[in-house]
Amino acid sequence: MTTTTEPAEPSTELDPQYSSPGATATPWATARDRLRSAGTYVLGTVRPDGRPHATTVIAVWHDDALWFCTGPHERKARNLADNPHCVLSTGTGNDLHEGLDLVVEGGAEQVRDGSVLRHVVDAYVEKYGEQWRFVVDDGELRHGEGHRGLVFRVAPRTVFGFAKGEPFSQTRWRFPAGR
Repeated sequence: MTTTTEPAEPSTELDPQYSSPGATATPWATARDRLRSAGTYVLGTVRPDGRPHATTVIAVWHDDALWFCTGPHERKARNLADNPHCVLSTGTGNDLHEGLDLVVEGGAEQVRDGSVLRHVVDAYVEKYGEQWRFVVDDGELRHGEGHRGLVFRVAPRTVFGFAKGEPFSQTRWRFPAGR
């Protein structure tokens, strides 16, 4: 008999030091839905000399992780080859009085399994439309003439949520190790 287990829910903590009086922690389901629906994300990586690098990417929430792709010679791919630690953030940008900003900390793992990549391609098309339909070829994505993409999966280790407006709140979600 095969059993399916639900993904482990993260522990949730409200940081009262950075939250309005009476604020409550944002539920993980709310944060997860925002990660799923966001249009763009800012990816932060570390250059080999230790300097930070940030760039905007599109990504999909699939199988309890954020997935994005990049060309093999792009700075972010080269950075991740040396150091997989990264952050992905999304939210309402510079609006201080409403919205929810999220910062996902984790390690980027390159995924080359064709059957997995086909599911990721389907998730891209569902979210962003047909112009983001990739062809899976030898563990990479192809798009148009000569465009290759490496696919990375970032399973959250810690996520921070910053609810803006009254009440302001800061929520931290910590995920079980080894997921």
